[in-house]
Amino acid sequence: MKYKLFDKKAKKAGLLPGTLQYTGIREVENVIITLIDYDDKQFQEKKIDSIQEVFPFKDQPTVTWINIDGLHQVDIIDKIGQHFQIHPLILEDIVHIDQRPKCEDLGNYIHLVLQMIYCRNNEIQTEQVTLIIGDRFLISFQEKPGDIFELIRERIRTHKGHIRQMGADYLAYSLIDAIIDNYFIVMENLGDAIENLEDEVITNPGSRTMQSLQVIKRKLLFLRRSVWPLREMLNILNRSESKLIQKQTAPYFRDLYDHTIQVVEMIETMRDMNSGIFDMYLSSISNKMNEIMKVLTIIATIFIPLTFIAGIYGMNFEYMPELKWPFGYLMALGIMSAVAFSMMIYFKKKKWI
Repeated sequence: MKYKLFDKKAKKAGLLPGTLQYTGIREVENVIITLIDYDDKQFQEKKIDSIQEVFPFKDQPTVTWINIDGLHQVDIIDKIGQHFQIHPLILEDIVHIDQRPKCEDLGNYIHLVLQMIYCRNNEIQTEQVTLIIGDRFLISFQEKPGDIFELIRERIRTHKGHIRQMGADYLAYSLIDAIIDNYFIVMENLGDAIENLEDEVITNPGSRTMQSLQVIKRKLLFLRRSVWPLREMLNILNRSESKLIQKQTAPYFRDLYDHTIQVVEMIETMRDMNSGIFDMYLSSISNKMNEIMKVLTIIATIFIPLTFIAGIYGMNFEYMPELKWPFGYLMALGIMSAVAFSMMIYFKKKKWI
């Protein structure tokens, strides 16, 4: 997977504000709409064939969670927007994916955009999740089927925790909490990869080490881009005086803000670690190259005087000392061996070898 750091907005260039055009990869599956309606005493869950089936639940006294998997059928998004009175620009943000996390309080509902990040096959996957929080309803929009909210659904089914006793704001907290908790899992996997790379750099760095460092660097930049605005979003949500956020739910959102700070700090720490490992890699490669150059230099230094002696006795002059001496060849080899041995002893005393 290539971790996209810069979004392409060419698909929406020149369109009128509020135009619904899906900017992601068009899915071939049909849009899946599921509805969960509950309160402290009753619960129902079903798949919806037509979007009109969810409209009567808008004014029910129970809490209704409408989840939509698939954003390519913009007519469904448009019908939901008309019935629940969602602003056209909000609908535009829903189908224009790769939005930065943000929070908008429009009085009758709160619009939240988050990035759901999870690991699959050792790759980081990301998906935009949009939440529309109303008085007694919550609408979640996802790009494709499959998410990390199954534990939340199971808690609703089995009546575990406080979720069946609380309102739509607590349901929104639970979904956001599941998203942020999954960030920690992703960060733990990245932390293990960074530690393995650190050991590899110390023991046996190679060309693949550099590639792995670059991949982790892009992953961390990608995570930072997705998570950093989340802190600002939750800060705005905590400071808002929206009537849709109950007093008993406010401490839970403050806890989400603290968790987001931890994730951001972990990302910054891992970026520093990755940069340190990169510097260590360069130093290790440089030291390895210096060792190679030292060995080659020692070998060349030893052979310089030997080449000098061989060059002298290789000159083709008729009158040269020891030229016709029977032991001249052995004497030249002996001198060369003595010079080489003396230089080796000298290098050994200097601890160069």
